[in-house]
Amino acid sequence: MKRCRTVLLGLSLTLAFSSNAYATNGYFANGYGAKSKSMGGACVALTFSAMCGMTNPGTLAMVGNRLDYGLAFFMPERGFTANDDASPTMPPASIDQGTYESNNDWFVIPNLAYNRMLDDNTAIGIFVAGNGGMNTEYDSPVFKHFSDPADPSTLASSPTGADLMQMFVGLTYSRKITAQHALGIAPIFAVQGFEAQGLQPFKPFSKYPDKLTNNGTNYAYGGGIRIGWLGELDKHLTVGASYQTKMWMSEFDDYKGLLAEEGSFDIPATYNLGIKLLLMPKVNLALEYQRIEYSGVKALSNPSNLVFTPGETALGTPDGLGFGWEDMNILKAGLQWEYSPDLTLRVGYSHANNPFPNTQALFNILAPNVIRTHYTFGLSTALSKKVDFNVTFIYSPTEKLEGMNPNTGPQTSFLEMSQYELAVSWGIRF
Repeated sequence: MKRCRTVLLGLSLTLAFSSNAYATNGYFANGYGAKSKSMGGACVALTFSAMCGMTNPGTLAMVGNRLDYGLAFFMPERGFTANDDASPTMPPASIDQGTYESNNDWFVIPNLAYNRMLDDNTAIGIFVAGNGGMNTEYDSPVFKHFSDPADPSTLASSPTGADLMQMFVGLTYSRKITAQHALGIAPIFAVQGFEAQGLQPFKPFSKYPDKLTNNGTNYAYGGGIRIGWLGELDKHLTVGASYQTKMWMSEFDDYKGLLAEEGSFDIPATYNLGIKLLLMPKVNLALEYQRIEYSGVKALSNPSNLVFTPGETALGTPDGLGFGWEDMNILKAGLQWEYSPDLTLRVGYSHANNPFPNTQALFNILAPNVIRTHYTFGLSTALSKKVDFNVTFIYSPTEKLEGMNPNTGPQTSFLEMSQYELAVSWGIRF
């Protein structure tokens, strides 16, 4: 009963705090839980935490009875600079020269996973976690020069920005099919919220101008399925693979005049494939590949360099303006050293392609998610025979992407972001 109360309390706290979101690999988190994050986000072939079930539910039949919960303190620095090279005549729209920094410099992201063995071969459980996301809030009316002086409804307000929030709840089932191989499945329920501000100048180009901006936070609901496999091929090599379907979500009706396909904003499908190598008796190397298919969501993948032509609709339609994001390929590597029975050390690294090219810079002012590289370091220490404490530090150096857009003529700008993150978690074996 006490353990059930602990799980329910952790679940309640996770749901309460998951309204904050952040951006890493596009808008996906680089990993789930402090242990995975310390390995560069690798987890598909690892069994040291119940949180690995979010990446690969097939691992859970090998994990045993566990409760893992924790918090990530995320500190992104993001913004853009508009250069002083705009044309005074063509086109009339431009952005005032200067550097714009987004507010909201830190977030608290909780996570929780519970795994229970029904017998020697079968496990069920639950996980709750926030994904990445995107969040910007600039104190000025960034797009004020796009306004139509003859139409007061197009005057840009302040602040300007966008906020995407996501939270997932997954029910997991995993079973060993042999002593060395396990399969798993996790139906996932998802909730996401979206808000946009300061985009009034684009109303003349929207299919639904009153459903474009400044309508508060709108929520959407849906879900998908993740399946996974874990195979211990021998004592030196473990292989894991997983696939998550696209998560089909309800529409953001209050922003159907902004997002393509009248507010449709599904969550992309993902693939993971990885291995764990036992290099020495106490040293493991994890290597992992992840692919995120942003191209499957038109609101994300439709190009953002469409020309705003008077009388034409460019927002809210199936082919309307998006963020120009492409599929992401991410490579992750982590090294774990069991230094002593009470101390385990980990380091990790991940690298990805940029989610969008420099021709898509205009609307990505709202989501300057240009981070590609993560450096991670973490450790675990035993607090008792059944409880471990884990801490991880993540650093993502500043990435810049310079570009231009036909709607601002020759004016150039660059987006930039850097990130710091501190994650802590506790694991309980029972």
